[in-house]
Amino acid sequence: MDIGERIKKIREARGLSQKEVSATLNMDQSQYSKIEKGKTDPTTTTLDKITKAMGVSLAELFISNDPLEEVNSIDKSTMEKLQLLEELEEDEKQSVFKIIDGLVSKKKLKDTLSSALKTA
Repeated sequence: MDIGERIKKIREARGLSQKEVSATLNMDQSQYSKIEKGKTDPTTTTLDKITKAMGVSLAELFISNDPLEEVNSIDKSTMEKLQLLEELEEDEKQSVFKIIDGLVSKKKLKDTLSSALKTA
């Protein structure tokens, strides 16, 4: 299950509409819908805001209730780190999110440039 599907599943389990969540986030509903449909990847900062709006922890976003979904050791390690991240002060969390978002943006840019060079 991808992150958008997981967000939708949690939102529906909480009895919230997309309109309610997007209003809490001060985000356009169409943009929020794109996140749930997997058409856009949310930043870690946005994921943090979404989880707060739905009343769940960031770690819960990645924990499946489906016993058939296999959780490997990398996933377990990531979940443990996310749970520890929840214990940081808000400014510390935001710093970590900015670092992650910066690294992800850098990776996407490298991939885009690499792809452009291959087609040129």
